[in-house]
Amino acid sequence: MTRIVLAFMVQVLVLAFTLQDAHADVLLIDEVRQVEGMELPANGQSKTDTEAQFGAPEQKHSPVGDPPITRWDYATYSVYFEYDRVLFPVLHPGAVIEK
Repeated sequence: MTRIVLAFMVQVLVLAFTLQDAHADVLLIDEVRQVEGMELPANGQSKTDTEAQFGAPEQKHSPVGDPPITRWDYATYSVYFEYDRVLFPVLHPGAVIEK
């Protein structure tokens, strides 16, 4: 009897993990679709052009390292610069999916 109960519990756990993974995939696809429609700073764009196009950031962090990497924080994303050029924008957690 114990083996039957244990086998049943294992199958329930496998099913639960499978359903969680499928749900996460759907959310990731939705996020990617929404990000594709967002206007974000382009790689290689200058700081001057970024500020002209997107406005002043909420916070500018001091450069760190060599080469100097600077971060500007906006409401839903941060922009990383190497010297004067955009390396990449990074979305803040939970900022993508509109409820």
